[in-house]
Amino acid sequence: MADEGFKRKLTAILSADAVGYSRLMGDDEEATIRTLTEYRKAITALVNQHRGRVVDSPGDNVLAEFASVVDAVRCAVETQKQITERNADLPENRRMLFRIGVNLGDIVDEGDRIYGDGVNIAARLESLAEACGICISGTAFDQVKGKLEVGYKYLGEQNVKNIKEPVRIYKMLFEPDDAGKIIGEKKSRPGQWKWATVAVAATLILLAGAFTIWNFYSQSSEKEKAATALPEKPSIAVLPFDNLSGDPDQDYIADGITENIITALSKIPEMNVGIYLFY
Repeated sequence: MADEGFKRKLTAILSADAVGYSRLMGDDEEATIRTLTEYRKAITALVNQHRGRVVDSPGDNVLAEFASVVDAVRCAVETQKQITERNADLPENRRMLFRIGVNLGDIVDEGDRIYGDGVNIAARLESLAEACGICISGTAFDQVKGKLEVGYKYLGEQNVKNIKEPVRIYKMLFEPDDAGKIIGEKKSRPGQWKWATVAVAATLILLAGAFTIWNFYSQSSEKEKAATALPEKPSIAVLPFDNLSGDPDQDYIADGITENIITALSKIPEMNVGIYLFY
């Protein structure tokens, strides 16, 4: 049933939260409040500069939304840089560090407030980030990869609280040497999917042919079998496949086709299966 009276939209959400806020308040409440107020103003200014808006700022958290994921992630990076610079002027035990999470997701917009899984995922990403770090979702990563001078480390699909489906998570890397890198993602080799598709098709065709042969011989009479001196069970020889791609790294596909065919045929009790090797 449609949500009557609710406005939904796809948006980029940034969630920032201070690390060790309770400890800082316990040590010096007034100094902590002054620092938090100052940092919240700085974050709000950066959000506005990147064409976003601060939706809420309860306690030590800042929640903002952006029409552009690139703007949201760029704002997150600039926020961490500016806070690091400001912390340099404070004693180490009084420094206020932030974690940031960025997600692209569907939300319910009620003007001054936003709700939904899109917001919840951003909050979960923020809680998984390290102090001074940024974690972004796979949906956000798909939009920003290659557009910023940063790197990424894939943390895998993770189950997060109150979210049904696992979330792809990426940690952002800020060192100059990491720019453009994507660490931890398994990439398919060029042509691998094409050869895998061909392998599957070839296997199915050969299995269909083998079934036809088996069906033909299974219907032959005992007299016909004796006349042709066939064994009691129909037999089939599987020859090894050759890798014709010219790429030695694709040898495993040819071997895999042969093994798959032998395995499938061996499950037919009425058939003898053999493999012939030529040297």
